[in-house]
Amino acid sequence: MKKMIFFALAGVMSLGLAACSGENIKTTSGDSIPPASSQTASGPQNKERPESVTIISLNASKEETELEVPYDPQRIAILDMASLDILDALGVGDRVVGTADTSLEYLQNYINDDISSLGTIKEADLEAVMACEPDVIFIGGRLASSYDALSEIAPVVYLATDTELGVVESVRRNAMTIASMFGLEDKVDELMAGFNSRIAALDEFSAGKTAIIGLVTSGSFNVLGNDGRCSMIGREIGFENIGAAADIDTSTHGNEASFEFIVEKDPDYIFVMDRDAAIGTDGAQLAQEIMENELVMGTDAYKNGHLVYLAHPAVWYTAEGGITALDLMLKDLESSLLG
Repeated sequence: MKKMIFFALAGVMSLGLAACSGENIKTTSGDSIPPASSQTASGPQNKERPESVTIISLNASKEETELEVPYDPQRIAILDMASLDILDALGVGDRVVGTADTSLEYLQNYINDDISSLGTIKEADLEAVMACEPDVIFIGGRLASSYDALSEIAPVVYLATDTELGVVESVRRNAMTIASMFGLEDKVDELMAGFNSRIAALDEFSAGKTAIIGLVTSGSFNVLGNDGRCSMIGREIGFENIGAAADIDTSTHGNEASFEFIVEKDPDYIFVMDRDAAIGTDGAQLAQEIMENELVMGTDAYKNGHLVYLAHPAVWYTAEGGITALDLMLKDLESSLLG
């Protein structure tokens, strides 16, 4: 019953977000943006084009706030891979004039000599950002401390996933926010089609099953709760996450745990994200080399083939919140759990 209520609420929330983001986007004149049917591929016709729209974004304190941004921006600086993922899916990636470095294979076409290098998703090159003269800048949580400095250059759109809302609905909400800047709200439902049914199939599989979810970094295993990275496995997919208490903060890199802890908890499944592989740590041990020790190999999870290595760690670690990223994350789980 609880899970049925969850999916019903998700559906209602989705419709609410679409309604709020589609018809009620504020413009500089206070009017609503015309429906997509009266727009060109790059936005409304010139006589109907607003100069700006007001969206809901986060500020330097990670609080929701109204932000006025140019409508249909032509020059975009990217310092967040989830936002680049969404812009790419919406078909406006040709507006990107500068981006942070990324190892994500499906976004490598944005790493070239024609697009300025703006540093990393953790440390922006402010001079490079200024030099590319962006109309708008996108950042993620790792650059919250640089929000004010970047805001001196151009409006800063800071979006994030909300574990309480869930990854899928967070992606939908953020995609709608970004789409509203271009008059492309109608594309969001098409891009998000099928995700809820895939979640439902995985949720049905997970019923009554326990799991420990964690990441491997610097030779250790850190458990993750339902408050940050990989939270989708415990919240939306439905595994009972027994690796971390609900009141313990694990949102950044998790909390280090011993392998004896895993043996003691004896979960049905163990999910592992290789952080070192995700960020390309030189000389790091592979997650498999660390996890497949005598203690872990003695667990029922290992013996039953339920030690799951997330196949796209860089996606889980650096792009959670993107549309293509969500597809790849679900594929990682589907291939391991549903066959």
